[in-house]
Amino acid sequence: MTDIDRRTLLAGTAAVASIGAVMTGAAAKTMQHTPNLAGKSILITGCSSGFGRLAAEDFARKGAKVFATMRNLPRTAADELRKLAADEKLDLHVIEIDVTDDAQVSAGVAEAERIAGSAIDVLINNAGVSTAGPIEIQDMQATQLLFDTNVFGPQRLMRAVLPAMRAAKSGQIFNITSQLGRVMLPGFGQYSPTKFALEAISEQIAYELVQHNIDVTIIEPGGYPTAIWANANALTQQLLDRADAKHLDGYAAMVEQLRARGNNGGDTDPMDVPNAIAEIIAMPPGTRPLRKPVHPGPKPQLAINKVCAEVQVGWLGASPYGPWIKAVHNV
Repeated sequence: MTDIDRRTLLAGTAAVASIGAVMTGAAAKTMQHTPNLAGKSILITGCSSGFGRLAAEDFARKGAKVFATMRNLPRTAADELRKLAADEKLDLHVIEIDVTDDAQVSAGVAEAERIAGSAIDVLINNAGVSTAGPIEIQDMQATQLLFDTNVFGPQRLMRAVLPAMRAAKSGQIFNITSQLGRVMLPGFGQYSPTKFALEAISEQIAYELVQHNIDVTIIEPGGYPTAIWANANALTQQLLDRADAKHLDGYAAMVEQLRARGNNGGDTDPMDVPNAIAEIIAMPPGTRPLRKPVHPGPKPQLAINKVCAEVQVGWLGASPYGPWIKAVHNV
């Protein structure tokens, strides 16, 4: 129980952190957005664009050793990151990893650990895809792509990094889900089902890793204007083009809207997500939140998150699993 007792001892640190969270003014803003990541090795998936690309650049500038991974090398995004690293003398390394490829995941993580000279400190499972449309028209090609990328991909990466993390008795894992991993929006295809699955995997493994001093945080973004929208639109149009009329005919109005849909995501700042992750990385081990909703607008999942935490603690808090459950929920 030594590892669980360690979290109990950190309760005082958590209280200090909570006081800091209510600070206002320029000092608090500086603390929130300029954490020192020096000495951290961070592996990020899906770095060709969006949250992954922004995080790779920002974390390297904050002093981390960053492994920016992406698929389909060579590609322009990789060349741009390598040039940035050379120009700014950043400790940033581009590694090819397609999260749907077992061999690439194993080889990519091994290469990152070789360069780092030790276990990876932080894994950020960011790579993801989406399609839209009613569930009925989601054929197995679309369904398998989303589950292979959004669910099996993070599982592959976690299994690859965890042996070394456990040996080091430290580490952090971030899994990026979505508001739609907790609430349902009709017409979003298999996106919500995959993010629901990743939420469950993340929470379960968070409990199991308490004994190894490894923290897990689920990042739940709302809508942001990243490349996932354009990519989703392209995949959705391909799905509609190959769908059978017997499935499409039941959703004429929705299909018409999907065919006319353009890019989306609003005018929010995608840097909100890397900023939130950096702040959590800088927190003391054992005090980090299980879930972090990120969006300047409404966060409809907050009530669900609250009641789920209460149920978990109420159901298992007095069981043999209680110390793990309470450690994860900081109670």
